[in-house]
Amino acid sequence: MSDSTTAAKERLITDLKLVMSDIDALVASGSKDASAEMRDMQGKLREKIKLAQDKLLDAEHALTKKVKEVAKSTDDYVHENPWQSIGIAAGVGVLIGLLIGRR
Repeated sequence: MSDSTTAAKERLITDLKLVMSDIDALVASGSKDASAEMRDMQGKLREKIKLAQDKLLDAEHALTKKVKEVAKSTDDYVHENPWQSIGIAAGVGVLIGLLIGRR
């Protein structure tokens, strides 16, 4: 999993948490002057919000676990193949240097 993909998923999780929090606050603020039917709908909406928050938390845990696995496998590879890792890093550094130098 690339760093940009991981970062994008983390931003998405953060954004979804904010949206869920805002929706919950909106539902809570509307409950003061609500009819029985409206309160029932708000209760159902809160249940769905809670379910979505639970799923979001599960996704966050899965993403964290995957990132840790990738970091561990990268660390293992670097320790098992230090010279190859140095060569790859040097090659990437040269490539980035060439790309930056063209600007």
